[in-house]
Amino acid sequence: MFDFVKSTVGRKYIMGISGLVWMGFVLSHMAGNMLILVSPDLYNAYGHAIVSNKPLLYGAESVLVLALIVHVMTAISLTVENRKAKGSRYAVSASGDKASTLASRTMGMQGSVVLAFIILHLATFKYGTHYDTVVNGVQMRDLHRLIVEVFQQPGYVLWYVVALVLLMFHLSHGASSIFQSFGFLERKMQKGLRKFAWTYAIIVVAGFLSQPAYVFLLKGK
Repeated sequence: MFDFVKSTVGRKYIMGISGLVWMGFVLSHMAGNMLILVSPDLYNAYGHAIVSNKPLLYGAESVLVLALIVHVMTAISLTVENRKAKGSRYAVSASGDKASTLASRTMGMQGSVVLAFIILHLATFKYGTHYDTVVNGVQMRDLHRLIVEVFQQPGYVLWYVVALVLLMFHLSHGASSIFQSFGFLERKMQKGLRKFAWTYAIIVVAGFLSQPAYVFLLKGK
């Protein structure tokens, strides 16, 4: 078992599983964030319900942190191993079907930006300014006010959009790679699975971008 985990195939499986954990999280997180389009109270109540369930919150956060650490460390080890196997950075590049895409060649850069985005996102929203509001007689954090305040800052919105565009490429290529690592990417399935990966990535990123779009429209009223 330990030898399998140390192997290239084993590490790709581990990277795929940890990636799936985060794919599920970002999809559910995006869906929850869409409540801001319904009403401020519903959005705040959703956020309050999450932080109020401490066992679920701490358990989910522990799994996500562990999956992120494993994903990053595994990605680094596979990248180092791959570069050593190539022997030289000046080796002739593959062409045709074997040629790597720009998304695959920049996965490390994308991952670094996404990691920085996650850290800044936590600092801004989870540990950012705390405003209070009352919904149905219950005092809770006014996340809606914080969202509106943050997304009225042009610099933050620009960074947010750039990071999410890179996240879209990272998710689309990552999803395809996960299927390949699990042995599902047979030639006859490639087109459909890649379409699914892109559809998933676009839906997730479009959902997240709806928040600054909502604030822009709200501010414009």
